[in-house]
Amino acid sequence: MSKRSTTTGLAILALCAAAPPASAETGAEAAAIAQRLLDTLRETNGVPGMAAAIWQDGRIVWDGASGQRDLASGAPVTRDTLFRLASVSKVFTVAAVAQLAEQGRIDLDAPVQRQLPWLGANWPAITPRQLAAHVSGLPHYQPVDANRGSHHYATGRDAVAIFARRDLLSHPGTAYSYSSWGYTLLGAMVEEAAGRSFPDYVAAEVAPGLAIRADATNSDDPHASRAYAFDRGRVVEAPRHDYSYTWGGGGLGGTASAVAAFGGRMIEGRVVRPESFDAMLVPARLANGNAAGEDGYAVGFGWRIGVDSDDAPFVHHNGVTLGARSTIGLWRGERTAVSLLSNAAWISRMEPTAQMIAAPFRPVPTGLVDVGCPLEARRYSGTLGDTVVEGVVRFRVEQGLCIGTVDQHPAMRAYFGSAMQRTDAALTIIGFDPKGHLARGGLVHPFGIADLRARTDGSFVADVTAGRRLVLRFDQAGR
Repeated sequence: MSKRSTTTGLAILALCAAAPPASAETGAEAAAIAQRLLDTLRETNGVPGMAAAIWQDGRIVWDGASGQRDLASGAPVTRDTLFRLASVSKVFTVAAVAQLAEQGRIDLDAPVQRQLPWLGANWPAITPRQLAAHVSGLPHYQPVDANRGSHHYATGRDAVAIFARRDLLSHPGTAYSYSSWGYTLLGAMVEEAAGRSFPDYVAAEVAPGLAIRADATNSDDPHASRAYAFDRGRVVEAPRHDYSYTWGGGGLGGTASAVAAFGGRMIEGRVVRPESFDAMLVPARLANGNAAGEDGYAVGFGWRIGVDSDDAPFVHHNGVTLGARSTIGLWRGERTAVSLLSNAAWISRMEPTAQMIAAPFRPVPTGLVDVGCPLEARRYSGTLGDTVVEGVVRFRVEQGLCIGTVDQHPAMRAYFGSAMQRTDAALTIIGFDPKGHLARGGLVHPFGIADLRARTDGSFVADVTAGRRLVLRFDQAGR
C-alpha cells in the first residue's frame, strides 16, 4: 500500500492566529460539537450515563447529558442528574477549610492535634496545609479498609477513629503520598469549627444554591443516578456503598452544572477571597524544596496545578470510585470552568478529555494547519507509539463538521483491551471547524478524547495517553 496521503496534495490554507473567542463561530455551534463529543465518548466506552458542563464569564454556557441514569427503568441522564463526585469532593473540602481559615476558625499552619483535642493520635505535628497537599504522611486506603463502605458513621470524629492509631508512611512534610484519609480528617476539622455536619456546611456555605450534597446514590432522590461497574466489559450495578467514612475525601454528589458553577464561583472570588485562592494555587514544597505532586502536575492547597496542551495555566482535580469517574478543571485567566461526570468507573484520561469537551468554547490555538476534510481517504497508516498501524478509515461532512471513523488496528485493540470498559469500538474523529475543515479535532477513543491536529507534512497527531502518541496519514483509495 502506498504511503501517499490525500493531505499531501492539499494546500495549507493558513496558519490560524488566535482569532474568535471560541473554536466554533457561535455558541450554538460550540454546544453542538461538545454534545457530539460527549455522546460519542459514551458510545465508545460503554459507560451508561455521562454529563458535562461549561461555565464561562459568569454563567453556564452549556450543560450536556448523555445516556441513562438508571438502566433498569430506562431513565435518561438529564441536567438535574446527581452523580457521585468521588475525589472531586476534595476541592469542596479545601474551599470549606479555606473559608473557615478566613474567619479565624481554622489555623492552616497549627497542628491538627491542637485544633482537635479529642484526636489523641500518636503522630508528629501535622497541619491542615499538609493534609490538603497530601504531604502529611497519612496513608491512603489500605487492605484492612476493604469493607469501609458497609457502615455509617454519624460524625467525622467517628470516621477518624478508623485510622487514628495507624502509623504514618513518612514524616510530615517530607514526601507526597495521596491520602483520602487526610481529607476525612479535614472534614472532621470543618465539623469541629463550624458546629454542623460536613455535608450541611458545604451545601449551605460553600455551594449555596447549587445541587451539591452528600452522595444520594441508592437513596429515594429521584434525580440520583444509579452506580454501575464493568465486569469483563459487561455493565453491572455497583454494590451499595456508604461514604460517611470520608465525606470530605470522596463522599459528595452533584450535577455537572453545579460542579462547573462552583468552579466559576471560585474564579470569581465568591467562595473564598481571590487572595485566598491565589494562595491555594501555590505548589506545596517538601522539606527538600521540591514541589509536591506527580504525573506532570504540582499540588497546592488541594488543587492540582499544571497546564493544558497549549501551555495555558490549568488547575483541576479528578475522582474515581465505585460508580463514578469525575473531573473539574479551571482556566482561571480565561474565566472558564469545565466538569465531566459519569456513573461508572472506567480507565480514562479525564482532564485531557474535559479539556477537549471545553475546546469549542475556548480561543482557537495559534499555529493550526488548516486543511480540508480528507473525504477521498479509504485507508490510514501510521504509528501508535513505536508500533506500525494501518486500517480502514471513512470520512464525511455532517452538519458542517468533518467526521472520521478509524477502524482499530490489532495493536490498538491490544493497547485499549486491558481496560475494564468497552474497548472494541472504532475511533472517531470530530472536527472542530464548522466549515468542514480538519485543522483540529477530537479523537474519541476508549480512554477518552485526545487533541488531534494536522501537521504540515500531511500527518495528523494525537497523544492518546501521556506516553503513547498516535500518528495517522490518510491514503487515497487504490493507492
